[in-house]
Amino acid sequence: MATGKLTRLAAIVAFSALTLGASVAEAAGVLTIGRREGSSTFDPIKTAQNIDFWVFANVYDVLVRVDKTGTKLEPGLAESWTISDDGLTYSFTMRDASFSDGSPITSEDAAFSLTRIRDDEGSLWSDSYQVIENIATPDPKTLVVTLKEASAPFLASLAMPGASIISKAGMEEMGEEAYAEKPIASGAFMVEEWLRGDRVILAKNPEFWEADRVSLDGVEWISIPDDNTRMLKVQAGELDAAIFVPFSRIAELQKDENLTVHLDPSTREDHLLINHEHGALAKKEVRQALDYAIDKQAVVDAVTFGIGEVAYSYVPKGALYHYADNLKRPYDPEKAKQMLADAGASDLTLTYLVNAGDEVDEQIAVLLQQQLAQAGVTVNLQKMDPSQTWDMLVAGDYDISVMYWTNDVLDPDQKTTFVLGHDTNMNYMTRYNNERVKELVAKARVEMDPAKREAMYVELQKMAKEDVNWIDLYYSPYRNVSRKNIEGFYQNPLGRFFLEDTVKN
Repeated sequence: MATGKLTRLAAIVAFSALTLGASVAEAAGVLTIGRREGSSTFDPIKTAQNIDFWVFANVYDVLVRVDKTGTKLEPGLAESWTISDDGLTYSFTMRDASFSDGSPITSEDAAFSLTRIRDDEGSLWSDSYQVIENIATPDPKTLVVTLKEASAPFLASLAMPGASIISKAGMEEMGEEAYAEKPIASGAFMVEEWLRGDRVILAKNPEFWEADRVSLDGVEWISIPDDNTRMLKVQAGELDAAIFVPFSRIAELQKDENLTVHLDPSTREDHLLINHEHGALAKKEVRQALDYAIDKQAVVDAVTFGIGEVAYSYVPKGALYHYADNLKRPYDPEKAKQMLADAGASDLTLTYLVNAGDEVDEQIAVLLQQQLAQAGVTVNLQKMDPSQTWDMLVAGDYDISVMYWTNDVLDPDQKTTFVLGHDTNMNYMTRYNNERVKELVAKARVEMDPAKREAMYVELQKMAKEDVNWIDLYYSPYRNVSRKNIEGFYQNPLGRFFLEDTVKN
């Protein structure tokens, strides 16, 4: 551990090691996972980063869960629910469950959590929950949510980690900042210690309503920004698992008899963010030219070693309402050069924000720099620590930057709202703004006829491609690796790790 403070989990580990004569990690059944970035907060409503959500999924529970296949909803803290015939009233029955401090999880806590994600000024997800008209708690076991109008994605939206159930009494007593540092858990694990920039140390939550399901004594999410270092530590047995395996290392790691490489189906899409408020990038024609100037198949071949496939819509393949016939601009640097000239942007120079130490990001950056040069665009690479890049995107301190998205819920409304129709986060920091698109995003959310709703999402995919809200690059599976003694290390298509079912032998 990076601190001299002996936590309760560390004490358990030390005692177990002494009594059993085994290594610390083996004795305690603590799973160590290497990741790239560090956590930014434990306040569910104040982040949109996967690295936070993926930890939330085992620290918090939600009213409604997504199953292991990533295709169905199932009961969470709400053991059952009914929906009125007009689709406006949802009545949830809370199960018998407790927070990690032993206090009961009640309808008041659920109401408090939903009200915060809808109304709090710091909520990054408020738009998706404005459909909620009223929240009532007739008794501790009953939660009644009334909507302003019928909403097709509402039930699915309750499964998003941002809508995790937090302790009303705990947050009111501790304050938001303190709670965001060390929350009261409603999920399988509780936060024992958070060493910013280093690791998050989780201990099994004995109060979790499915505690009997949990085999591990704890989990450590360890931040190791450099991909090569992270892989070497798994190979050396210093880590039990690691996420974000570089494409270039997959074949090699698959040959290691001590390792299992997991290529789990995902909803991941990598894309090039464009800051629409920076100079010529405000012009649609310039953004279209950049799309023509990028050879996506070359990116797939060179960077993903053929494991990925070219993306052409913000709705990923396999996801609800994906439009397979969306426009695919061919690679045409000469056409791009002419379009830039016609738009008065022949001398375009761009600052490209790159995650340093991310092998894939760095490879893409060099490739795109070379491709864009063929269209006369000068690209200056700005490599920054991954812990800084998110804040720079928020502040608008970039022209272009490759990022990725994975769906957190089954319904396309979440991503659509966040990247096309959302003012709070400036449409995933692109500053993209099209009022017609925003109106259609809002209409699609409340359209209950599946056929009409699909037509709306097809239109949205066409409009996003026409406007080039960002440049779609490629779809790919999740790429993780674990030691052979680890069983059940699995990530579903929406990104959730089922660590409550993971076993360390």
